[in-house]
Amino acid sequence: MTTTLFDIKYKGDFINGRFVPVTKGDGEFKDISPSDLNDLVMTVPFKHDHIDEACVAAKQAYQAWAMLPMAERRNYLLRLKELFDGHADQMAQIISRDTGKPTWEAMTEAKALGAKIDITLNQSINLIAEERIPNALPQVDGVIRHRSRGVMAVVGPFNFPAHLPNGHIIPALIAGNTIVFKPSEQTPAVGQFMAELFEKAQFPKGVFNLVQGDGAAGGRLVAHEHVDGILFTGSYEVGLKIKQETLTHYWKILALEMGGKNATVVWDDADMDKAIYETLVGAYMSSGQRCSGTSRVILHPKIAEQFTDRFYEAAKKLSIGHWSENTFMGPLINAGAVEKYIRFQEIANRENCESLMRGKALDLKNKGYYVTPSIHLVKKFDPNSVYQKSEIFGPNVAIYQSDNFDEAMNIVNSTGYGLVMALFSKNKELYEQALFKARVGLLNWNRTTNGASSRLPFGGMGKSGNDRPSAHFAIQYCTVPMASLEDPTPFDPTKILPGMNLDMK
Repeated sequence: MTTTLFDIKYKGDFINGRFVPVTKGDGEFKDISPSDLNDLVMTVPFKHDHIDEACVAAKQAYQAWAMLPMAERRNYLLRLKELFDGHADQMAQIISRDTGKPTWEAMTEAKALGAKIDITLNQSINLIAEERIPNALPQVDGVIRHRSRGVMAVVGPFNFPAHLPNGHIIPALIAGNTIVFKPSEQTPAVGQFMAELFEKAQFPKGVFNLVQGDGAAGGRLVAHEHVDGILFTGSYEVGLKIKQETLTHYWKILALEMGGKNATVVWDDADMDKAIYETLVGAYMSSGQRCSGTSRVILHPKIAEQFTDRFYEAAKKLSIGHWSENTFMGPLINAGAVEKYIRFQEIANRENCESLMRGKALDLKNKGYYVTPSIHLVKKFDPNSVYQKSEIFGPNVAIYQSDNFDEAMNIVNSTGYGLVMALFSKNKELYEQALFKARVGLLNWNRTTNGASSRLPFGGMGKSGNDRPSAHFAIQYCTVPMASLEDPTPFDPTKILPGMNLDMK
């Protein structure tokens, strides 16, 4: 299959309305497609001083942007939506080359960009609508308004390099904030293309800025004095580091969307076909590289053998390959991810879990970071097991058995993460129990753990986040609620408080 590639050329960092190439930088990295190690997407030099320049530009642009009427900011975003929609094919291909995602999956992400603008402008914005409270105090009206925060640093992940940063950027912009966006160094081409579309949309200079860089660049950005908020999606370890690096920056809002070790519970009355299909999607879509992916499956013993056998047979048949072949699974993101995935196979075996399906590196015609799915049977639940509690971020599933729903809930809650749980059962009472007992931010009934709606909040508990849900609720952490008391009445001398003697003439 021959695929025509869109041309990608390094353009530089996008600062104050224009691309600024790095000539003498602090380093560089090569953006090599994980699906084909012969595909050098682009070479990216980076310069830490550009972070300072971008933050200054965003700070200088902030007041004018924040004072624009909401309708004018809305028009800029509608223009951006047209560009997102009109360039979806190109965006999808760049996502595929940067991440290795199959074309169908990358196109889903590309189409979500314009949809996020629609949902934000038509629904989420209602969460920050002005509210008037008659007689908030006797004969005094109250008003609740939501004002913007300032400069927001958006630090993006590699697994959804366009959609997840966009989920922070759009609500931040419509609320009146300005942006400095640092993409993952694994996916710089996607970040650059987003900046190109912002350039075409002709936002005012400095409202949206992009800087490429390594981990040190991210640290410099989040700690910058002009940054008022940090909107991050990524691993627990990096989120914790951001928290530590900004510990004394108490005025900065932190919205940390972090990892997951998500569980699916399949009870004895479940629709078996649906449970198997949905769990395959949950476990292996994006090659397991989703914070909401299914890592653990807890089966009722009555259906455990049937489910496991059918799940195993279906997992063996999943197609794996280059993004242009439109397979189900692409590669992992880099060599380190493959090494970690293989290492966790060994850890699972060492911790007395049975290897039903071994995960291994694949040698395909396109040399890339391809691996096979894997399944381990957990003989005994152990909350201290490294394998049972660690986020692997690869296509691995641990299968447990339990006929006690309280014990199943204990397993669900045992890892410290608390993003998503799925329950497959026709019994609504079990679902209602789970709504109370599961320490998660998302609970799905007869649906897989992954794939979320932008019309709902998205955020977890414990190590999965810091109580700043994104998606529909993102606009809330992009604003500060402001209270006003408004008293239109003239001064009434009869209401002077006791002990005050005013000479009223």
